[in-house]
Amino acid sequence: MSKRIQVILDEEEALQFKNQARKEGKSVSSWLREAGKKVIELNHSKRKLKDPPSLKTFFKKINNKKDGTEPDWEEHKKLLSEGYRNSVP
Repeated sequence: MSKRIQVILDEEEALQFKNQARKEGKSVSSWLREAGKKVIELNHSKRKLKDPPSLKTFFKKINNKKDGTEPDWEEHKKLLSEGYRNSVP
């Protein structure tokens, strides 16, 4: 059974939420519902990382979300060096 919840927002917040929902092709209601679920999941996952098995599960989940491979250390150093040279006047 669904429940309706009323949320009081100022005009600026309402506009920001509406614009973001539109950018993502969602209704404000579904956008808010999804945002709330993400916060709950984030808070729940923070509590679970207190033992080795939960940490292992966390990193597996993160690795499965990532595409590609991480650059090796030499590539990192090159990028850092180029960035530094480009930022010095």
